[in-house]
Amino acid sequence: MAIRQTLIERGETGLPAVRTIGRILERNGVLDGRRRVRRPAPPAGWYLPEVADHRAELDSFDAIVGLRLFGGAHIEVLTGVSLHGGLVTAWPTHAVTSPFVVDRLIGLWRDVGLPGFAQFDNDTRFLGTHGHPDILGRVPRVCLALGVTPVFAPIREQGFQAAVEGFNGLWQARVWKRSWQTDELGLQDMSDRYVVAHRARRASRIESAPTRLPFPATMPASRPGPPSGRLIFIRRTTIAGRADILGRSYLVDRAWPHRLVRAELDLDAQMIRFHALRRREPGDQPLLAEVPYSLPERRAWVTRTY
Repeated sequence: MAIRQTLIERGETGLPAVRTIGRILERNGVLDGRRRVRRPAPPAGWYLPEVADHRAELDSFDAIVGLRLFGGAHIEVLTGVSLHGGLVTAWPTHAVTSPFVVDRLIGLWRDVGLPGFAQFDNDTRFLGTHGHPDILGRVPRVCLALGVTPVFAPIREQGFQAAVEGFNGLWQARVWKRSWQTDELGLQDMSDRYVVAHRARRASRIESAPTRLPFPATMPASRPGPPSGRLIFIRRTTIAGRADILGRSYLVDRAWPHRLVRAELDLDAQMIRFHALRRREPGDQPLLAEVPYSLPERRAWVTRTY
């Protein structure tokens, strides 16, 4: 505006508009401000190469808490959705506990097959207690027994649980707001009918999802001692380049502060491998560090708790 006003005062004719003058200045790079660079979003499941390449399916699970029926009864809902297929499920109950989660996961996977990965947040009902280090709860142990890799999303990070959190809002809008005056059985019935209708609308997407593995004929028996398999933790490092895994802090890379990493806990090799993660370059996930790790044997208080 100052440039155009100066040109008017000089008596110039055929002056460009103020916006045109702004574009000329921007084109020649004389402005202090810079526009935000909008990069394309990474593919779904970019932090897991097998999922990003559509070689495996990922089932995400979450819990809706704080709901109350008309009579005053508290209600919690265990929800789940598959990343590629969009296969949804919801189980209202009075309390979502670890045994409840295990029972529903087994029932779901017995019907639709086993995914390659099962993702949860870091709630104690999923991961296990946070009061002691090196503790795995029932849910990850059952996943490992079935050959499903449990994945635990980072703390206070957006995007990783976006699919199931989006379904949480959809379920509350389509089911809860229309049936909160009913009892628990009525709520379960409405939820089941909504899940069936939702799956029917996404039938073609569900069929085009990565192939699931068949559920074993007999449930693998639990054995004493540490389980076998692999667990994955998505974490953000501290300012010192450290990451917290199962209640312990590990040095990843001092040159990688406040960055995302994928920690693969290999129970068979007794090793934690930290891979760098960047949304800008989702296909580049170099190995940053390898740390020896051994899950301790089951102790008396662990056996009583789990």
